[in-house]
Amino acid sequence: MRASTATCLTLVLLAACGTSKSPDAMSDWEKAHEEKLAASEKAAAANTIPPPPGKRGELIEFAVAAESEFRFFVDASTLSVDDEGIVRYVLVARSPSGVENVSFEAMRCGTNEYRIYALGRDGAWAGRATDWQVIQPKSVSRWHNELARNYFCPQRQPIISAKEGVLALRQGGHPRAIRTQPEYGGR
Repeated sequence: MRASTATCLTLVLLAACGTSKSPDAMSDWEKAHEEKLAASEKAAAANTIPPPPGKRGELIEFAVAAESEFRFFVDASTLSVDDEGIVRYVLVARSPSGVENVSFEAMRCGTNEYRIYALGRDGAWAGRATDWQVIQPKSVSRWHNELARNYFCPQRQPIISAKEGVLALRQGGHPRAIRTQPEYGGR
C-alpha cells in the first residue's frame, strides 16, 4: 500500500508537468500576449529558482488530510511573493518510508491556480515548467488546496511577504483563512 501511494504521488506530480492550460480558459488579452507572458514567466522563474533540492533550508510541516500517509513541508527559505502576488515555494512530500518528492511551485491566488516549475531529481532540478492549472476542489493533490486556502491565499488574497507565509505555516494557518469545512473543497 505504501509503495502504491508513493507511486501515485509521483505520477500525479509528473502528470502535472505535462498539462497545459486550455485556450478556452485564457482571456483575450492572455491569448494576444501568450508568447510574451510565457517568456516573462519563464524568465521570472529562472531568476528565482532556489538552490538544488538536496540543499534545503528550514522545512515547515503542514497538515493535509488525516487519511494521507505522506507528510508535507514547505522550505521556508524558498518562500517568496512577487509584485504580482505570485507565491513561490519548494514543496516536499515525504512518504512513511522517508522517500521525498520535491517540487518548485507557484500559486496565483486571484485565479486559484498553481504551476510546477521543476521537480527535484538526484539533487538537481529537472523537467520543464507546467502551464497554470486551476486548483481543483477535492482533487488527489489536496496539498494545493490546503496551501492556497489556509496559508498562502486566504480568501483568495495573496500573502504580502514571505515572512507572513512563514508565520502562517508556523502557526498552523493564516488568521484570515476561513476554516468552515473539515474536508477540502469549495470555498
